Amino acid sequence: MDDTEFLAGQFEAHRAHLRAVSYRMLGSLSEADDAVQEAWVRLSRSDAEEIENLGGWLTTVVARVCLNVLRRRRTRSEQPLDELRLPDPIVEPIDGGNPEHEALLADSVGLALLVVLEQLSPAERLAFVLHDMFAVPFDEIAPMVERTPEATRQLASRARRRVQGAAPEAPADRARQREVAEAFKAAAREGDFERLVSVLHPDVVLRADTGPGNALHVRVGAETVASQAILFRSTAPESDTTETVLVNGAPGLMQIRGGRPFSVVAFTISGDQIVQMDIIADPDRLARLSIDIHRLNR
Repeated sequence: MDDTEFLAGQFEAHRAHLRAVSYRMLGSLSEADDAVQEAWVRLSRSDAEEIENLGGWLTTVVARVCLNVLRRRRTRSEQPLDELRLPDPIVEPIDGGNPEHEALLADSVGLALLVVLEQLSPAERLAFVLHDMFAVPFDEIAPMVERTPEATRQLASRARRRVQGAAPEAPADRARQREVAEAFKAAAREGDFERLVSVLHPDVVLRADTGPGNALHVRVGAETVASQAILFRSTAPESDTTETVLVNGAPGLMQIRGGRPFSVVAFTISGDQIVQMDIIADPDRLARLSIDIHRLNR
């Protein structure tokens, strides 16, 4: 084994961790993969023998790359509501079983949390993700955001308050979450308005992302969302099927049309009601989902 192969092997041992960091920072699977690849390029061009802590060095490189991506997003636009995009979902069969996905979602990073992270400043997001999710000390984060450790602590604290105030708490019992998801699916299929309203929180928020160039579709309120669900189901071809899947580790739904994913619904459930629905209906992103349709309803 030559030096390059040895270094590549060491890098691969850290890949899952680096991808997890990048996904939480960017909410985009393709951009996360690009950030990890950039870390490899920089490592391959560095004097690896001078690196004392390879894992820490790689985490710093990936974090800096992600920070630059987030800053470029901000300079392009302040992203008004009609330009916002929902984060990429991670979808797998309801029984799970994908070790790569399990590593990526080790801390139950739901789509709702990623939506909140999108609203943080780049520096706040980096401080929160690295410290609160990966236990990186503030004195190591501070140089990345060009602040003192105490100022960096304040960034993470401010981000933490926003996350706690905006991200609904989902129940730990996945079985109960699945019951609520199944109840919603059945009520929508049967056009049962009252039953739909009963599983929706009175102030439920629905957001639907249909792709670039289209405004983020937002609806609020149980009756409004129930009406939308019934309308959508009534206009869908009879050949469509809806399967229960895991979306970022929690029960959600996937609509299949013509043997391909047509939409993915992520639920945020508090108690026995749905408080948030995030729908991805972007054909390009759905086409990139790494999920075997034939496994869904065996």
